[in-house]
Order: sequence, then structure tokens, then C-alpha cells
Amino acid sequence: MRAPVTLESTFGHEVVTPEVRLRRIRQVFDVVAPRYDLMNDLMSFGIHRLWKRDLARRCPPATGIAVDLAGGTGDVARLLARRGWSVTVCDPSLPMMRAGRRAGDGSLRWVAGEAERLPFDDASIDLLTVSFGLRNATRLDAALVEIRRVLKPGGRMVCLEFSRPQRWLAHGYDLYSRLVIPRLGAAVAGAPEAYHYLIESIRRFPDQREFAAMIRAAGFPVVSWKNLSFGIAALHVAERTA
Repeated sequence: MRAPVTLESTFGHEVVTPEVRLRRIRQVFDVVAPRYDLMNDLMSFGIHRLWKRDLARRCPPATGIAVDLAGGTGDVARLLARRGWSVTVCDPSLPMMRAGRRAGDGSLRWVAGEAERLPFDDASIDLLTVSFGLRNATRLDAALVEIRRVLKPGGRMVCLEFSRPQRWLAHGYDLYSRLVIPRLGAAVAGAPEAYHYLIESIRRFPDQREFAAMIRAAGFPVVSWKNLSFGIAALHVAERTA
């Protein structure tokens, strides 16, 4: 049975508190920020861009305010802005957002914030998206409750996250993750330790059904999900009811 994602998390063989984990996660993303988008392209052979376009298509027609949580360099936020949304990127890593702002898209807002303590009013957001970010929350259950708090009744959460691939693919994917990705991290970003952490965070994240159950427990009664690339990633969609 997997260790609880809401309490302590492990870096290597060391058990650390959520506060220490949060500090180390920030250090990870501060280090990889300059090469983050390039590494994503190399690690996924560019497929992550197709996944993110699929996320954007699962969002409703633009009707107001959207937040891209853990939005990093703003690639998903730009997709939403092109569909007419007024988008705020919310991320705890200032270097990641600085890397994104250099792209020069003046239509986006950028706000520092953590998933467990979102800097938005109750029922103020029409759409919240998050891509490959919730697995870095120190308390996933609290982050989901916060997301529900800031969504308006009828507002939608669309989450793209790594998940569990189908059995025939699982062994090869595991080997690729353990052997290839850290070496890419060393060669391209100069940060093999950071990518060891990122792979570990993927392994510890709940699978498709477990994550859907957590979303329901946070107050979203209806949750759906869609596997991408045979389950390597999954899109979960939930709406806040009145």
C-alpha cells in the first residue's frame, strides 16, 4: 500500500516534514527553471505539448477568469489565453515565472502562490487548470480543498498529471524513467538530483482511481478522467456544484 500523500514524503531514504519538502521542491524548480521547457520536450519527445492541448480542449468556452496553478513558464496559460480566457499563472517558483515572462506575453498575470494556500478569494475563479504540479503539493488533500474553495459554483478543475501506464508498458516506462531521465537532467540542465526527485514524485502520486477518489473527498461529487498515452498521463475533470 502506498504511503499517505498527505503527511510525510520521502527524498531518497530520508523522511522529511512537509515544510522541509516544500523548501526542497522550490530548490528543485529554481535550479531547473532555465532549461525546464527544453527538458520537458526531450523527456517526452514533445508529447507533453499534445497532452496540454488536450487539456485546453477539455476546458469550457471562455467565460471569465482562469488560473493555471503551478503554471511555471506559462505554456498552458498561453493556450487558455488564445481561447479567450483571462489567465493568471500561479506558481511558488519565481525563477520559473521569470523564465516564462521572458517570452513576452503581456496578456498573462503572474502571481506567487502555493496550492495549499491559494492567494484568491472564495468562489472567485471560473476555471482552474494544473499540469504536472499537484504531485509537488505537500498536502494533496488540502490543495484539492483549496481548489474547491476558490472555484465558483459551476467552476471547473482540469488536472493533467502523470499516472499509471498500462501493464504492458509499465516495465519499459519504469526503466526509461530511472535510467534515462536523470542522465538527461545531468546533461541538459546540470541537475540529475532534481530529476531523480521528479521521477520519485511521479511514482508516489496516486493512480487514476485513487486520485479521483481524493478529488471526490475534497467536495467534487462528479469526477471523470481520461488516460493519455496508455496511462502515462491522465486528465481529471471535476466541477464545483452549488
